Amino acid sequence: MAARWSDAAAVVAALVWAAALVGRCSAEDPYAYFDFDVSYITASPLGVEQQVIAINKQFPGPILNVTTNWNVVVNVLNSLDEPLLITWDGIQQRMSCWQDGVLGTNCPIPPGWNWTYQFQVKDQIGSFFYFPSLGLQRAAGGYGGIVVNNRPIIPVPFGKPDGDISLFIGDWYKKNHTALRKELDDGKDLGMPDGVLMNGKGPYRYNTTLVPAGINYETINVEPGKTYRFRVHNVGFSTSLNFRIQNHNLLLVETEGTYTVQQNYTTLDIHVGQSCSFLVTMDQNASSDYYIVASPRFVNESLWTRVTGVAILHYSNSKGKASGPLPDGPNDVYDKNWSLNQALSIRTNLTTGAARPNPQGSFKYGLINVTEVQMLRIEPPVVIDGKRRTTLNGLSYSPPDTPLNLADAYDKKGIYKLDFPARPLDGPPRIGASVINASYKGFMEIIFQNNDTKVQTYHMDGYSFFVVGMAYGEWTEDCRGQYNKWDAISRCTTQVFPGAWTAIFVSLDNVGFWNLRAENLDTWYLGQEVYMRLDNPEISGDTESPKPDDALYCGALQYLQKNQTPHGSNTSTSSSSILNVGSKLFTLMLLLALIAIFA
Repeated sequence: MAARWSDAAAVVAALVWAAALVGRCSAEDPYAYFDFDVSYITASPLGVEQQVIAINKQFPGPILNVTTNWNVVVNVLNSLDEPLLITWDGIQQRMSCWQDGVLGTNCPIPPGWNWTYQFQVKDQIGSFFYFPSLGLQRAAGGYGGIVVNNRPIIPVPFGKPDGDISLFIGDWYKKNHTALRKELDDGKDLGMPDGVLMNGKGPYRYNTTLVPAGINYETINVEPGKTYRFRVHNVGFSTSLNFRIQNHNLLLVETEGTYTVQQNYTTLDIHVGQSCSFLVTMDQNASSDYYIVASPRFVNESLWTRVTGVAILHYSNSKGKASGPLPDGPNDVYDKNWSLNQALSIRTNLTTGAARPNPQGSFKYGLINVTEVQMLRIEPPVVIDGKRRTTLNGLSYSPPDTPLNLADAYDKKGIYKLDFPARPLDGPPRIGASVINASYKGFMEIIFQNNDTKVQTYHMDGYSFFVVGMAYGEWTEDCRGQYNKWDAISRCTTQVFPGAWTAIFVSLDNVGFWNLRAENLDTWYLGQEVYMRLDNPEISGDTESPKPDDALYCGALQYLQKNQTPHGSNTSTSSSSILNVGSKLFTLMLLLALIAIFA
């Protein structure tokens, strides 16, 4: 019997050690497993056959439906003919930029290889999306939704909807992304897109002159009297879109992980890279179907008429097809403040909980002293060394062959410089890999000044930030008197209007390298991005997760990379399976081991 107890003790010790290894992935929380096979398919969203990037042969890709604090494991097989990375827009990757899926943090997945992303949706709720982050690949698809639900113990500030609907809207070109990439490399402007897609489909034929016959369009089927949650993502190339549903109010309830003050809108501008969710009640008489519209903003509408996305809202008791003109969008040709004021009307609901039970207003951001100020000046494209480029503060970012965090992990010098200026440079623009040297646990004010002629949107990986102000004109220190220091919306992507500024506050509490970029694909591709480095100097406390054992190597560390067997050597479980490998699995393993010993 003593031997058996000794064996039991050894088993328990081994299991405790194994649990500790899993512990860094938050073993007490459930795991959700997904398989992504990223490949080309042939599709005709605008009536012309073209190469589209699909996930598991789906375009758009599958929805990752998870809950706060779950661990997400996504095994990605690259079946494209070029390198691939997937980034998870809005997922904060707490202390683990190794999973962020951008060139500053990850070596690309080579064609025919696979790699497994593992991250936790720590202390987050809301509507987000993923997409391929390299070489304009998002212009060919490859995107899909991420839904992070509240934990059951945290009440949601509205009744349970009767359904949950994801809509991916975005401008679209008939040319393949490789052709678009070549045009940008050749210094050309891409011009007007060919249309706007909704869930990967072209427009309903609301006008026989503007819309050719035979295009497949999206239909949303609903029941009268019921209320649905619409999660709308602008996953397009570079066009701001106005979203509206004919004869229906849009009750805005959440943007990119923050519950909002609930307000009804008849139309809402959604800029590139932004996500919003609305409650929409089916309260019409269904005399016919209704139009769902996404139309371009801040353009010459007489020229852009055909660049409009149209889907159909179909009641089960509908008496006929939608017909007639589309519902009007904003009539603000002579009022450039309309969209800006609408953006400022979106505010945080301070009284409700979200990922945690304490109210969203518990974090008094307006009372925190700013420790760092970062100006980011946006200019129209310029020519640098014979190439058309875009800049921030006069610097155009060129990704090194070696990811920044890998360079640090292996003490490789000269890969990047911690010299990104806090103010715009006075000299000629230049190309390089300059990084913002930010202070861990600092509180940063970032001011975007858009001197370009187009709306630009900016996204920050690893964080959500408070959009405290925006206005037309040149930012000065006096503009701080306009800041909303009480209930500004917290989100991860903000618009900056042409000839205007936007100011954000961000609490720098996430160690790692984090990408701050233009979401407009052409602007981003041509160099308008920067990385922020946050290092915790303390020996104890919050530190970055260790480098994954299966990390890919490239650039100066290519010699460390081992070959994969065809189609990858990683094993994975079936798509979308969910398993709690926390305390329940540990207990089961322990019981089975003890039964085996004492049997």
